[in-house]
Amino acid sequence: MLRNLSYKDPVIEKEIISLVGKEFDLFNKIKKGGVGSKKLLIKKSDNKIYDILSKSYDLNECNIEIRKKGIIVYFKSKQTTYGLAIPYYKLIIFKVDEKHYTINFEDHFLKVRVKNKSDHKFFFKISEHKAIFLKDIIS
Repeated sequence: MLRNLSYKDPVIEKEIISLVGKEFDLFNKIKKGGVGSKKLLIKKSDNKIYDILSKSYDLNECNIEIRKKGIIVYFKSKQTTYGLAIPYYKLIIFKVDEKHYTINFEDHFLKVRVKNKSDHKFFFKISEHKAIFLKDIIS
């Protein structure tokens, strides 16, 4: 679900919470060692996201936030913040090579470049959260 998140809209907030869950509280964020990524460089994207990103001359970067039932990929174009909410049961992540991952969700995809070992650990953390969430659903 791709949405404009520049302004606080209770309807969009409810949609996001129902899809990927609420934010972790401060205690859980510290306990998990953080739930947000550093800035990741967007190398490729699907046409819809590309159209949004191409309006800006800035470097195309994104951040990822882990939620209880999924992730949100945040990115900016000009002064507008967008969020791509992806539930774990529809999230597909591929490690393309040593420096790139793709994040796939329905008809959306992003190819991002990782800079260091902590970025690789963050993608591993996403995979762990996804596995735990899906295991709990099946049980």
